[in-house]
Amino acid sequence: MHAVIVSNGFPPSKELLEEELKSADLIIGADGGGNTLLNHGHTPQVVIGDMDSFNKPEAPDFEIIKDADQETNDLEKALSLALYRDVETCTVLGAFGRRMDHSLKNLSVLKRFDAAFNELLFKDERLSARLVSSAYSGKLPVGSIISLFPLSGKVTGITTKGLKYPLNNEILENGERDGTSNENVEEEFSIEVESGDLVVFLEN
Repeated sequence: MHAVIVSNGFPPSKELLEEELKSADLIIGADGGGNTLLNHGHTPQVVIGDMDSFNKPEAPDFEIIKDADQETNDLEKALSLALYRDVETCTVLGAFGRRMDHSLKNLSVLKRFDAAFNELLFKDERLSARLVSSAYSGKLPVGSIISLFPLSGKVTGITTKGLKYPLNNEILENGERDGTSNENVEEEFSIEVESGDLVVFLEN
């Protein structure tokens, strides 16, 4: 079962939203993300959050869940609901933008929930973000952006194949060395990690 969650960051374009919704079994608005869905002419199945951003219609024909817990943000609430409803793969739109602190928080949310899904992607108009803690292989047109960010602060034993600036059992560490704006020189590429949590940003 696949879910699409629309969060309340920078809203996706109508084109991106509609492309992602084609494969959705469950559509969730994370509080103000419900506004984005409705504004683009799509009805969520559920809107969940503390309801400080969602403009509730007079007669909604979908489920609304108010959760005032301030220990979790609206995206965490939406992801928890997706798991409760047996979702296995999930794409999140609108996780980034608007506020820098919210964007950083949502990278933390990615780390918290990644292991619970078979696949969890955060996606915007240009890039998709996924967490890699052991190994990942992919296929993209040559010259696509592939950025590596050490979310856990320090990630060791990184080995890449098929990238322009290769790493061979090396370390990336915040404030010391990162892997922003790498790219692939072969369609098929791979990334292996020995320890730590690496966020990999891939050009769509």
